[in-house]
Amino acid sequence: MGIIAWIILGLLAGLIARALLPGKDPDGLFATMIIGVIGAVIGGLIAEAVGWEGLGSFFDLRTWILAIAGSALVLIVVRMARGGRRPRGRVIPREPGLGS
Repeated sequence: MGIIAWIILGLLAGLIARALLPGKDPDGLFATMIIGVIGAVIGGLIAEAVGWEGLGSFFDLRTWILAIAGSALVLIVVRMARGGRRPRGRVIPREPGLGS
């Protein structure tokens, strides 16, 4: 597949993975595309590892299923990695009785 096909496949696979796994994700379209492309690569590597040959065609249903599954896996890992982070910025605790 060409680079444009990878980008389109990644973007659509990332969007579908986010639709299947709803949650609070502050990331934009570019991050969704990156998650999808990485997921497509991981899905392809898994397919090669189990011996599925002939993948790589943009219009092959197996390619799309593996790309979406890989994207969902990457999205889960990203969410787990972000789960332990504290919010950005300095949080100043309030004193009891000061303000509402």
